[in-house]
Amino acid sequence: MSAISTTGTGSKSDFRVKLMATEEEARRISAFFLSEWSFDDQRHTPGEIEHFRNAPSDSLRQRHHLYWYVEDESGEIVGVTSCKENEHRTDGYLWDYMVVHRQYRQSGVAGQLFRALESYIVSIGGRYLLTYTCDLPEYLPIRTMFERRGFEQIGRYPNFYYEGEDRLAYYKKLGEPARREGTNASPHSPGADQTDRT
Repeated sequence: MSAISTTGTGSKSDFRVKLMATEEEARRISAFFLSEWSFDDQRHTPGEIEHFRNAPSDSLRQRHHLYWYVEDESGEIVGVTSCKENEHRTDGYLWDYMVVHRQYRQSGVAGQLFRALESYIVSIGGRYLLTYTCDLPEYLPIRTMFERRGFEQIGRYPNFYYEGEDRLAYYKKLGEPARREGTNASPHSPGADQTDRT
């Protein structure tokens, strides 16, 4: 389930978005996912727990499965997002998790992470983004973010997570592939979206 909230005490600043590139960064991202500061809804499914523990590290050996993150001034991770190519490898991408530390919500972290992710996918010729979330009230902020970013709801999976918790699917068609000024096609090169590997 994607998660973000509209409440928090973090101050607005210009965060630097980084592309995860090492096992150590993957371990830190896993720890952030499983921390009390990440998701408002802490009733994770068994599959989510396994994903949080293993997927960041596994992604380092997978084609087009990427994580971006943001740190605070002390070097603690305060936001993470990820995407991966669809299983058919046909230039469609799944926007997986968007998680922002509770104290850093409404500080611009989510927007910067999404811009880094979308800019990269457009730069490599991605055709669309699929994403999803839960229909519980805790997930209203992320549903609002999807709509503001041009996504449309395309489906509902009843009782997908637990009984009474539906999964909502969202879709965004991406425009013709075009390089944005200062954007590199490689996810390991810095660009205007402030994405880099350090």
